Amino acid sequence: MDWRRVSVLAGIVMAMLVSAMDTTIINTTMPTIAEELGQFHLYAWTFASYMIFTTVLAPIAGRLSDMYGRKKVLLAGLVLFLLGSLLCGAAQSMVQLVLFRAVQGIGAGIMNPFPAIIAGDLFSVEKRGRIQALFTAMWGLSGVIAPLLGSLFVEYWTWRWIFFVNIPICIVSILLLLPYREVYQPRPAAIDYAGTVLFTAGVSLLLMTTVVESGIALYAAGGLALLVLFVQWERRHASPLLPLNLFRNRQVTWINVNGFLANAALFGASTYLPYYLQDQGWSIFMSGVAMLGMTGGWMIASVPAGRWILNYGYRPLIVLGNLLQVVSAAMFLLLGTFNDFWFVLILSFPLGIAFGMLSTVSIIGVQQLVAPDQKGVSTSLQMFARNIGTTFGVTLMGAMLAKAPEVAEGFRWMFLYGTAGSLVSLATAFLIRGGRPAREVNAGA
Repeated sequence: MDWRRVSVLAGIVMAMLVSAMDTTIINTTMPTIAEELGQFHLYAWTFASYMIFTTVLAPIAGRLSDMYGRKKVLLAGLVLFLLGSLLCGAAQSMVQLVLFRAVQGIGAGIMNPFPAIIAGDLFSVEKRGRIQALFTAMWGLSGVIAPLLGSLFVEYWTWRWIFFVNIPICIVSILLLLPYREVYQPRPAAIDYAGTVLFTAGVSLLLMTTVVESGIALYAAGGLALLVLFVQWERRHASPLLPLNLFRNRQVTWINVNGFLANAALFGASTYLPYYLQDQGWSIFMSGVAMLGMTGGWMIASVPAGRWILNYGYRPLIVLGNLLQVVSAAMFLLLGTFNDFWFVLILSFPLGIAFGMLSTVSIIGVQQLVAPDQKGVSTSLQMFARNIGTTFGVTLMGAMLAKAPEVAEGFRWMFLYGTAGSLVSLATAFLIRGGRPAREVNAGA
């Protein structure tokens, strides 16, 4: 591995780390921020503004990278994220913080697909699983470091440093990415501005249904109407934002459907399990440590996934991952029967294996089953499908917990839903076709 490839890999790992840390650190510090800035009714919007733009912009960024190259688009995302972090740290009101979190979300939405996209350009299928494991390690590391940093900044300095700490990391990431030489040859085309607006507005209105408390049907109807217009527009555009022939690729379509359903069924559990442990008296730190079981399982499944794909193909591994998810969801119905901390730590391990296998195999699959000039948009669409699934899954689980008479009862409802949803996801896994990819050796950075 030459020094340029090492530098690029380090750069995208740093970009992933800063995005993961920002997502985690604000969860533990937002109550303190709201107390100082006031306007508590805007509390949820500090998360919503970030989440909406992060989700919507991923496929747009992937498409732009296919047309104009990976490096330019990724660096633009890093600069926007850096600017958003600076503005968030300087916010003087909740209104400003909500707006500046949107700027951060735009940057993160552009950045997030690129670790997987660039890994697909630089590394062979066999090596890509190990690279995905490294990316997973960054998320696990952030889950432990971010709450500690957040509590240190709040207690001994100021909450503003939870945003300012992103700035030096972004600068280092940018410097490390400067030696990157494009392996993929971009295919410039006219930007579909109208399609971009229709897609962004439509998906944003649908995501609003997970945030607002009234007018949900109106937001949903408006979002669906705009997406129908978007599809009609894309059919006529010479250079569509989302090439519709991707959706005629049955293998890629079913992999994306499976990613949506699997994440909608159970991925939200990782959001609420720390809350359960804290409700049972465990500290914020220990509740984060318990989730390391998922991180460990995810990494262990990711490392050999590339080699397994070459030996067994996509469908058997996706079926196995879904089956493990069903078993894990059913086992979590016993939550509260044993020691809570050790139960969550141990049982989140096979759940991590399931998601590690599904995530890595799906990402590699949607990259290998399309033409090179669609690899970016195909990768980002897979991430978009999983993010949308997670968003709606988290919303449904949150509603169950809110309406349950007791926390333990809410979690039983949540894992009953997770088991049923995982069974539906498993059924779609059998519809995936496609053999084994050819062995390849990618060019260096």
